[in-house]
Amino acid sequence: MKDYKKELSELIENLIARKGSDLHFSVDTSPVMRIKRKMSIITGKPKLTIDDISEFVKLMTTEENFKNLKEKKELSFNYIHEHDSKKFNLRVTVFVEKKGIGVSIRLVPSLDKNIRELKLPEVLSSIIDIPQGLFLIVGPTGHGKSTTMAAMIEEINQTKTKHIITVEDPIEFLFKNDKSIITQREVPRDSNSFVDALNNALRADVDIIMVGEMRSVNTMQSVITAAEVGHLAISTVHANSASQTIHRIIDSFPSIHQNQVRQQLAQTLIGVFSIRLIEGNSGDLVPAYELMLNNTAISNLIRENRIHSIDGIIQTSSESGMISLDRSLADLVRSNEISLQNAQNYAKSLEDINRLL
Repeated sequence: MKDYKKELSELIENLIARKGSDLHFSVDTSPVMRIKRKMSIITGKPKLTIDDISEFVKLMTTEENFKNLKEKKELSFNYIHEHDSKKFNLRVTVFVEKKGIGVSIRLVPSLDKNIRELKLPEVLSSIIDIPQGLFLIVGPTGHGKSTTMAAMIEEINQTKTKHIITVEDPIEFLFKNDKSIITQREVPRDSNSFVDALNNALRADVDIIMVGEMRSVNTMQSVITAAEVGHLAISTVHANSASQTIHRIIDSFPSIHQNQVRQQLAQTLIGVFSIRLIEGNSGDLVPAYELMLNNTAISNLIRENRIHSIDGIIQTSSESGMISLDRSLADLVRSNEISLQNAQNYAKSLEDINRLL
């Protein structure tokens, strides 16, 4: 009889030891890890059966939650793995697929570095001093959005006396109260929906609201409203740039409401930070980013629905703290942190990269 607990533990510890980011289980395939963006089959491990994967899932979640898989077709939850007196936070996604069940397990990095140690721009530290408004962190999956947001929240926690409420699905980083009080709520465990949790937060004497991700129109509207009525709201969106983020939010709403949303964003948006993690010359992942800060010019472009012109404002506003992705990439090449080839792979414009270098 297989010792599934031991096997799961060995797989997770292998992931941690090799500094991987993700572990995947699929029927008729050996376990696979993602290490520095590349997928790698774990050698010496047999192909998994649906029973193998089911037993792994049962070890990581409750019996009731596993039973819900049949009805919901997918599950998302956190799992804490303990090893050598350390706790490792894993975000688990389970889904029904053609062969049976698939599982993706992401190792959530521990929050042991601050904004400066993560090589993020110092301006993020000044964002947390703004009493109200909406600040968005965007980028592809697995490129550091959650880590960036958590680093900002932890800096508030360590330096300011605030009441912070986080609304997530699932909770990724666990915060310990320092100077601030942090209330962490997980949907659907602690609240039926993001909207319900946000509406409740507005009645809970909150200063700062962190929302794991703005996925639905209702959540977007609730977050924008929270920023509009006097709170600092920080959230993430799956988008690749500041202009694309604004387009995506506005286009998510019915056409009859889009003008109102434009006016709200023009007034409440603090800025958009778009991040990429790129393999550096040292072998570590290095952040490159675009930063848009809302000013009169940006606000007018949003209000007038000329969002396509925002990129030009970012490129010409470095003196006010903005930075284009191509400029960030060029800076990393000049400091010998990444290769020219990697910079070109992520660049918006090869012409701009060459000009900046």
